[in-house]
Amino acid sequence: MKRMLTMILMICATLNMTAQSTCNEKIQNPMLWADVPDPDVIRVGDTFYLVSTTMHLMPGAPVMASKDLKNWETVGYIFDRLTDSPKYDLQEGTAYGRGQWATSLKYHKGKFYALLAPNEEGAMGDTYIFSAEKAEGPWTIVSRMRHFHDCSLFFDDDDRVYVVYGTGEMMELKPDLSDVIEGTHQQIFEREADETGLLEGSRMIKHNGRYYLLMISQAYAPGRHRREVCYRADDIHGPYEKNVILESDFGGFPYVGQGTIVDTQDGDWYGIIFQDRGGVGRVLTLSPCRWIDGWPQIGDENGKVPETMRPLKSGQPETAIVKSDEFGDAKLGLHWQWNHNPIDKAWSLTERPGFLRLKTNRVVPNLYLAPNTLTQRMEGPTCSGAVLLDLSHLKDGDCAGLAAFNSDSGILTVKRQGKKLTLEMSEQTVSLTDREKAVENHTEKIIAQVPLKQTKIWLRIDGDFRAGDSKTSGGFSPGRDLATFYYSLDGEQWTKIGNDYKMTFDWRRFFMGSKFAIFCYATKKAGGYVDVDNFVYSKQ
Repeated sequence: MKRMLTMILMICATLNMTAQSTCNEKIQNPMLWADVPDPDVIRVGDTFYLVSTTMHLMPGAPVMASKDLKNWETVGYIFDRLTDSPKYDLQEGTAYGRGQWATSLKYHKGKFYALLAPNEEGAMGDTYIFSAEKAEGPWTIVSRMRHFHDCSLFFDDDDRVYVVYGTGEMMELKPDLSDVIEGTHQQIFEREADETGLLEGSRMIKHNGRYYLLMISQAYAPGRHRREVCYRADDIHGPYEKNVILESDFGGFPYVGQGTIVDTQDGDWYGIIFQDRGGVGRVLTLSPCRWIDGWPQIGDENGKVPETMRPLKSGQPETAIVKSDEFGDAKLGLHWQWNHNPIDKAWSLTERPGFLRLKTNRVVPNLYLAPNTLTQRMEGPTCSGAVLLDLSHLKDGDCAGLAAFNSDSGILTVKRQGKKLTLEMSEQTVSLTDREKAVENHTEKIIAQVPLKQTKIWLRIDGDFRAGDSKTSGGFSPGRDLATFYYSLDGEQWTKIGNDYKMTFDWRRFFMGSKFAIFCYATKKAGGYVDVDNFVYSKQ
């Protein structure tokens, strides 16, 4: 079986290398066509580091690295888990759409610093500051303090430290970063009349002695949403003046907004800004950034996000943030994240070498409350993820499979009922309470069923996130956002099962793009398990 997987991986790699070699002088926008929202990007030497939001997925606050702004790879996480509430363990509620948001990343005097504030209330919403000698970690907590929404950490040239947050609020921190200095709160600018929505996503930098605060303008005219603005001052305390630095739709989808700018060793500047893309989530775009009259201006000569960019010449090998896996390593790859905190004793890479074993640990009614669901991003324009499952040790009432997982999910589930195994393709949705994010209602619509007479099965989900043919009233093209489901009994002949499923993005529930999710849970009695032989991934 491993030999077959190796052959498949070699074919996929060859196809990918061929595709890459035909455009090795270009970065095709979106730069990362995957769910990588709220970016902050810095450069240390010849390496760019990027952090993003992954909310309720663990480990959290992924750190990605690149030398050419084209090939990115996850190199670490700022924390392994959040432990302030049983909700992060899928107990007494959930943390869907909460958890880690909008991390700020800085490098100062030989150390990396990260500041993040979980989107919560009370103690769970405290702001954390972490530090590390290397971006890969390990990261340690420096301090916890009051909540700062969408904040930016900033070290000034005189070593004074500030946090900028909300809509133009700022406080100074103590030199050891242990807390704020009381009495230093300041509203550094007032929101203008044309800014009818939130200003958030603060990113503060200093360039040629001036202070620049980049923010997303959420609404600024009737029917106009999302642009990037910049507030500039000669003194960090103000006064500040504003300029619009990017107002651009892209690829048939609505406007781009929220991110930062970063320079290269050669003195060139780039803007890395995200764009909402429906079912795949919030994707990253890369644009040139020019300084004109002391202002950063993001975009091509027309002020728009370009379709392609030339990568930096670095000699960096091809890397990716979503990967295939044979589960042959001693540690789980950094491309994986768990849905909420994992139960460590309920999964293993060593009990059966070369396999990921997912064990049932508690009885739950559905996938949304199941611990140890393992996820990776889906990517555009199209992608495919397949698993080979050994179902021999499922118990009565156990469910195992592969999902296009979100608050609305398309799911391939193998259920054991007595001695019978049945494969189902279903559409499932969950509604959550506003405060606790407890599962308020869960619905399941079974679209297709196939009885199984063997205990090994291949499951596959294909994702299509290309622009659709229809147009909205604003002239945009909603993405296809389709998941298609297949199974195989021999790994060679694939049979489609069920309907194409329309993947969605709902900020009120999960607030993220759909993920490939491998799962195993018990509905009657804990103790069963599934062995996952491999995960095979490809994209176009």
